[in-house]
Amino acid sequence: MEEYDEPAAHRIGKKSYLIADVAPLDVDGIRTVMVGTALWAVAFVGLLPFYGRLADSGRTWWLWTCMAGFGLGLIGVEVCRRRAHRQER
Repeated sequence: MEEYDEPAAHRIGKKSYLIADVAPLDVDGIRTVMVGTALWAVAFVGLLPFYGRLADSGRTWWLWTCMAGFGLGLIGVEVCRRRAHRQER
């Protein structure tokens, strides 16, 4: 049976917090931004069949919001990739 160290305790104000010794997650954000970008693209494609209804109700901005989210997501993916590449060096 393995023996574990007790987590460190930090006191802030009247509260005590236990800090476990856990390795940090991979937080470059690339996967998260890619999933969000894909969801914007799916929403755009999903709204395309309803373009007539959206136009009749004055809600074509929904379609263009999805397109803007997809475009900004592509920029975000590139920003995250560059940041991850910079951190590797």
